[in-house]
Amino acid sequence: MDEEDAATVDQYQTLVRYNNPVLVVKHPDKKGTPTDIELKRPLTAGALLDTKRETEEILNSILPPRCWEEDGQLWQQTVSSTPATRQDVINLQEMLDTRLQQTQARETGICPIRRELYSQCFDEIIRQVTINCSERGLLLLRIRDEISMSMEAYETLYCSSVAFGMRKALQAHEEKEMLRDRVKNLELEKETLEDIINDMKIKQEQTERRNAELRASEEKKYAEEVAFLKKTNTQLKAQLEGITAPKK
Repeated sequence: MDEEDAATVDQYQTLVRYNNPVLVVKHPDKKGTPTDIELKRPLTAGALLDTKRETEEILNSILPPRCWEEDGQLWQQTVSSTPATRQDVINLQEMLDTRLQQTQARETGICPIRRELYSQCFDEIIRQVTINCSERGLLLLRIRDEISMSMEAYETLYCSSVAFGMRKALQAHEEKEMLRDRVKNLELEKETLEDIINDMKIKQEQTERRNAELRASEEKKYAEEVAFLKKTNTQLKAQLEGITAPKK
């Protein structure tokens, strides 16, 4: 059930005790303006006491009368000013448990149905207390309003936190995609650099092999020249010794 179902339950099956509905206005042709409306009140046996009237006014200010239109007729239902007995409190508790089971309200977590039923139960307790002591009832009213404001603040905070979490999740998803793209680009760059390194290694090996061959060729050439020079030196030395040697 959602909050719309909770509103329906509150309208037709409330735990708060109300008086019998009273016909307030009648639209014979379903036309007319509020100035044409005549208030019809039931006759009373006598004048009400000031304390009772004051209590009823306080109750109506705490729990405003319910009004609805049916078949072109406007009905009004005010909260009951009958004091509650011990049995009424027991019945209220049983009705609360029964309604919780009938509506299949969740026992834990966030549940608008459970919250609505407990709110109705609290309103009925305020009604019962107000009849015996209006000051105590008004104090409970302050507590009820403070709880309602706190709940609204929590709901606002929850909604804002959910929106903030969604924004952060989307931002993280975008950053994740950006990081994935960056990783792909870096991997491509890495492969390109690895190809360059491999080409340079191949060129290095070729250069080293060419240099080695050239060095070996030069060493062989130099060795042949040294051997030729040594041989020439030996021949020239022998000739010089032959020339400078004394003749016998």
